[in-house]
Amino acid sequence: MNSAKASLYYPIMTFDITGQDPRKIEKELGEFLNKKFGGNVKILSPSVQPQQDAVTGAPPSKGKKELIDFTIKPAELISYLDQYVVKQDRAKSVLSTKICTHFNRIRHQESTEDGISKITGNIKSNILMLGPTGIGKTYLIKLIAKKIGVPFVKADATKFSETGYVGGDVEDLIRDLVKEANEDIELAECGIVYIDEIDKIAASPNVIGAQVSRTGVQRALLKPMEETEVDLKVPHDPVSMMQELESFQRTGKRSRKRVNTANILFILSGAFSGLTEVVKKRLTKQSIGFGASLNQKQKEIELLKETRSEDLVSYGFESEFIGRVPVRCILDELSEDDLYAILKMPNNPVILSKRLDFLSYGISIVFSDDALKILAKRAFQENTGARGLVSVVEDGLLNFEEKLPSTRIKAFTVTPDLLNRPDYVLDRLLGGEEKNRFEQEYNLALADHMNYITDYVKENWKVFSIRHGLTLTEIRSRMVAQYYATHVMEIEDSVQQIKRFHDAIKEIEVEVSKSYDLNIVFEEDATDFLIQQFIDHSATTEEILSKIYTDFYDGFNLVREKTGKSRFFLSKNALIDHESYLNDLIRKELR
Repeated sequence: MNSAKASLYYPIMTFDITGQDPRKIEKELGEFLNKKFGGNVKILSPSVQPQQDAVTGAPPSKGKKELIDFTIKPAELISYLDQYVVKQDRAKSVLSTKICTHFNRIRHQESTEDGISKITGNIKSNILMLGPTGIGKTYLIKLIAKKIGVPFVKADATKFSETGYVGGDVEDLIRDLVKEANEDIELAECGIVYIDEIDKIAASPNVIGAQVSRTGVQRALLKPMEETEVDLKVPHDPVSMMQELESFQRTGKRSRKRVNTANILFILSGAFSGLTEVVKKRLTKQSIGFGASLNQKQKEIELLKETRSEDLVSYGFESEFIGRVPVRCILDELSEDDLYAILKMPNNPVILSKRLDFLSYGISIVFSDDALKILAKRAFQENTGARGLVSVVEDGLLNFEEKLPSTRIKAFTVTPDLLNRPDYVLDRLLGGEEKNRFEQEYNLALADHMNYITDYVKENWKVFSIRHGLTLTEIRSRMVAQYYATHVMEIEDSVQQIKRFHDAIKEIEVEVSKSYDLNIVFEEDATDFLIQQFIDHSATTEEILSKIYTDFYDGFNLVREKTGKSRFFLSKNALIDHESYLNDLIRKELR
């Protein structure tokens, strides 16, 4: 241990010195500590410390930081959602437009200079989504939150009504938002709160009991949905108090205690079963005989689109609550064709998840187009929307998921025969007698799948190219499809991976220049050839760099010594047959 006398600095302690001279107290405390510890203990008065924020304990900021760098336009967000969501054009339009406007307005307010007057009152475009179960309401919001990169929390309104307590749970949503923002309160104040099954807190007409809880939850949501201050610490919660103490010991700062909800966007959704009857009743009163023409099931969504505030009030919501949700969008029911289109989409989580399940055992699977149609038909009969897709896929492949991991089988195809006669196909697959037939079946299905993905990338090449800064030629579109088909990932990630391979090749050019003082340039066909090596053979940058040095350095160095030339262009043919390329180059340059 160091024998030199150490100076210990203790954190400032707070005392109630009301009516007393702080300097006198400081002097007396200093004399006491000096007698007790000698010169080892010193008092740091506020005058010798940097001025700190009274709430956060942080030094005052020199300028207001920009919380969100939000520049997304509605059309861009709609284009993004189109890659994941089938149908729902109106919902995608409403959500994209209002959410983009909300966050661009926040960004604009952040950049506004101090002193410029603000609009009195705060009007938020909180959104209410209505539609049957399983049509993608939650999926839409999760996609949007992921794209725009703001904190996002989801809760079901049912847990509020079940507790019977109207205050704490609602405010817990805001506290959860702060956790999602990694304790960054200012960022959390720009987040999204999504509450599903909001129709479950409507007070049921002609029902006695359980109504106080439901209407109470509605009232508890009124202030957060508009603007209020929410305490981060739960009163009388020892865990919260311990966390605050640990934070102070770690940082020496007092954390901010309140969250303002002025810029927190609330999105509510529900199936609203029975609401169409309320709408029909109102329309029938307005037009005699109108209700009789709307009894068919396919007219339910059309009725839902006629919903007005008075219908929601009649359904069981308080008018003040409905007034806090000015934007509404109705989602369409999904047909059998829609379910098939969902399964065909490259980014659909149902097929990707099942591929991942089997890949975790080292087994690759591919779905034939006819098999997807059968799965869509079965899911439609489930009458649970897109949720039925998960059930039918799990049911159709459960036996294969149980048996195949214990075998040497590494690939198989989901065909109509497999779905219709699973036991028969499983026995044939395990028997091994028809191994060649099953391999051929898999290769054909994989080729068809890659062709479909290639066409999809080519149709959306402009979006992908701009987003990732990569020119997507037909060859590279094929590469994206190949990588996607052999790895479980979304199509965006596959494009991004090809972009990484492309960038790695450019880095090889730079490395050759730095290490060997040679300026080599890979032509487009050579770049594509090297990308293919990454895909087919899992080549590394180091391996390719070593190969370039071994094949070309001596020849290039000879040309440089004889002619002074140090810039060389490499084509695909040069990479394949480097000896012929170098012989032609040397003859040409030394002629």
